Amino acid sequence: MLEWSIDALRDVAAVEAIVVALPAGRSAPAGTIGVPGGAHRSQSVLAALHAAAGDPVIVHDAARPLVTAQAFQTALDELERHGCDAVIAAAAVTDTIKEVSGDGAVLRTLQRSALWAVQTPQVFRRAALEQALSAPEDVLAAATDDAWLIERAGGSVRVVASAPENLKITTRGDLQVAELALRERASG
Repeated sequence: MLEWSIDALRDVAAVEAIVVALPAGRSAPAGTIGVPGGAHRSQSVLAALHAAAGDPVIVHDAARPLVTAQAFQTALDELERHGCDAVIAAAAVTDTIKEVSGDGAVLRTLQRSALWAVQTPQVFRRAALEQALSAPEDVLAAATDDAWLIERAGGSVRVVASAPENLKITTRGDLQVAELALRERASG
């Protein structure tokens, strides 16, 4: 799955280097820079950021292997166009979303027209990401999304719509869907 994402990144002219945060004992794919991953997402991003040069910076999860070079380019273009601190790929929410208490009681129904499911790629101004990653360790450990750290630090974040096939692989069924989509992409 990592190779699929790397292939898409290699097709983006603005990408000068690819840094991969890896589990212990794993080697970086050819043509990339490997760094040890951290105990949580923010530690991995920070390690990769220290090994990377340049501005802006792209953060992407290999768990989204169907990403395209166009998705990266769209986010980069949006960052340049608006001068914001970050741009994140996201999908408009189509389901009805309820806020629920710890004991299962529905508290309220959220207005889905204003809700987006956050994905990667995420593109950042280097200085903004560095500042956001200087948050206390407990904040970094709780972060499931780097753009939230930018928001928390007072930065500006914009959303670009992602393609429906930019799914996250978390189950065996997701992997099967991804494999079918890749076969279609290769034959089409």
